[in-house]
Amino acid sequence: MNIDLAELAAAHGVATEFWDQAGQHHDVSEETVVAVLAALDVEAGTAEQVAAAKAEHLLRDWRRTLAPVYVRREDEESTAWVHVPHGAGVRMWVDLEDGGARIDLSQVDRWVDPVEVDGAMVGEATFALPNDLPTGWHRLGVEITAAAAEQASTSLVITPHHLELPERLTRSRGWGFAAQLYSVRSHQSWGLGDLSDLSELAQWSGRDLGADFVLVNPLHAASPVPPMAPSPYLPVTRRFANPIYLRVEAIPEFAQLADLDRVECDSLAGSVRPMNASPELLDRDRVWAAKRRALELVHRVPLTSERSAAYEAFREREGEGLADFALWCALADTYGQPASWPIDLADPHGAAASLARETLAGLVDFHTWCQWALDAQLAAAQAAARESGMSIGIMHDLAVGVHPEGADSWALRDVLARGIAVGAPPDMYNQIGQDWSQPPWRPDSLAEQGFVPYRDMLRTVLRHSGGIRVDHVLGLFRLWWIPRGMSSGQGTYVRYDHDALVGILALEAQRAGAVVIGEDLGTVESWVQDVLRDRGVLGTSILWFENEADGTPRAPEHWRELALASVTTHDLPPTAGYLEGEHVRLRHELGLLATSYDDELAGHRRTLEAWTGALAAAGLLADEHADADTGYTMGAGDVDGIVEALHRYLAMTPARLLAISLADAVGDRRAQNQPGTDQEYPNWRVPLTDAAGRVVLLEDLPGIELLNRLVSHIASGSNVRSPS
Repeated sequence: MNIDLAELAAAHGVATEFWDQAGQHHDVSEETVVAVLAALDVEAGTAEQVAAAKAEHLLRDWRRTLAPVYVRREDEESTAWVHVPHGAGVRMWVDLEDGGARIDLSQVDRWVDPVEVDGAMVGEATFALPNDLPTGWHRLGVEITAAAAEQASTSLVITPHHLELPERLTRSRGWGFAAQLYSVRSHQSWGLGDLSDLSELAQWSGRDLGADFVLVNPLHAASPVPPMAPSPYLPVTRRFANPIYLRVEAIPEFAQLADLDRVECDSLAGSVRPMNASPELLDRDRVWAAKRRALELVHRVPLTSERSAAYEAFREREGEGLADFALWCALADTYGQPASWPIDLADPHGAAASLARETLAGLVDFHTWCQWALDAQLAAAQAAARESGMSIGIMHDLAVGVHPEGADSWALRDVLARGIAVGAPPDMYNQIGQDWSQPPWRPDSLAEQGFVPYRDMLRTVLRHSGGIRVDHVLGLFRLWWIPRGMSSGQGTYVRYDHDALVGILALEAQRAGAVVIGEDLGTVESWVQDVLRDRGVLGTSILWFENEADGTPRAPEHWRELALASVTTHDLPPTAGYLEGEHVRLRHELGLLATSYDDELAGHRRTLEAWTGALAAAGLLADEHADADTGYTMGAGDVDGIVEALHRYLAMTPARLLAISLADAVGDRRAQNQPGTDQEYPNWRVPLTDAAGRVVLLEDLPGIELLNRLVSHIASGSNVRSPS
């Protein structure tokens, strides 16, 4: 690659080479690099453009008085720069977030040669930031003494050096269930698991089993217009939740419905409740049609003065972000998918959008009110979890990104890269790579806005949670960008300011009292895991991926301590299905294998041989499952025994948190998700069933023997809270 283009790419955090999961080196094509730079508004198609872009980048910070934001760690000596007309005097101070006394800063004796910018000489002064500043979002101000006095200010974010675990988890380990909430239904559900079901699951597992948390799939909002995207990892926004998870009857105004409206609501519930008993695929569109109509009826009930004041306080707290999201939903209701909207509505702050806020005020208020109801039910779920004895409570999942035509892509268009999709390069489980179709944050634009969109998203997700799992946490360090029109293997990595992103995550989690789990599977360098560990972010350990360099299973004592460990993940079939080779069969049928079916199956058998051997060596499995002469054998009745042995192995590790997949606990076989597919497989539409394919409802869980045995194995691990 041309050296000037490579230097320009490096200056903007765009990789020109990378190493894959197998350790193989790859050079990125110039075509990809130029396309990615273009998405950052850097023209690099010719040598002249490259030279001009390099020169402009060198002057970028010199054109600023202050950086858009300074992110620093507590308890560390650091500095902040300010650019002034050469020779001008300047003073700098900090105004604390809590409104305390102004703190004047001392200038550092540090010479930086002045630079000519647009015909004028610009100098740089450096000021020392005290190492005892409290964590928070402060303001950094300057006054420049030149021909005329000039003042400027910017954000100063002081982040925790280390995010501490809840006090109980510093003394003992914790465990909990991992569940796809939509699949966990009760007799009272409206065809999908909802927030009342989550409250019940948390109460029961915390009170009766001694669980510390329930980890659920992302609850981010989908489009209100059918067809509703089933993937919780492709939402229209990551900040706000999906009203399909509301329990209509739990909204206070439901009790005040007029008689005819109450009859209609009961009829709507009755139209979808029979789905709870069906093992067939979940039907979100049917559920949402019934639930939305019921919500509209409840929305019409006048609020009491106290409730009205609470609603207004919620709207004020969520501010412009909520107003924009509700408007987007109203526009989707009116015009359908965004591709069919009038062109003048493309700008969320344009005149047409402003007019729509007035003409569609009723719809806007409905969607705003739905978020208020969700906020209350999310709070109730977390309160129920903590009251049951859980040390963490509800652990929410944060998706990597958003739908390219969703609310965030519209409202936050200035901080998302256009013409780019996030994905992953090819690896052993996804041999053609992955294209998630989501537009990534622009690292430059996000910093220009002081990371406020990122902060606001985190605050909303964390507000009623005891923990957060950050999917693909590598995305805080780098993301795989795929230019439009290219395959998933033709992308490249773009670097992010990880110190700022991880630090802000730690700050907001600290304020919420939440644990942070980073999903650090796949191609993740050891230094990334070191950074996350040092900041107090726990990693993720999946049994099937815990292997030594030679491919043998990692001994339990060698697993990481600061991690959430589980046997499986939602991207694989439940463990019983995995043991039976369901993932190999499914990928073969869908044409996703890069090798032959026989070779893939043989590789899977070798994996099972290795693991059953490790289980036998640990005294957890009878020797006939790992005989040296006959190889791996598994009879029809052996699956549950191996599932149990794997969880006993998990309990032998030092991992600080342990998770049992609810699907594993009931003997389910069907995969919730097959990466690399869209319409080819019914991703995220599979209800919870047992080994025979029978529906399992929330009320059935206490009587399931396998579940109780797995809990016993996990809770019997050293220092894990046992059932009461």
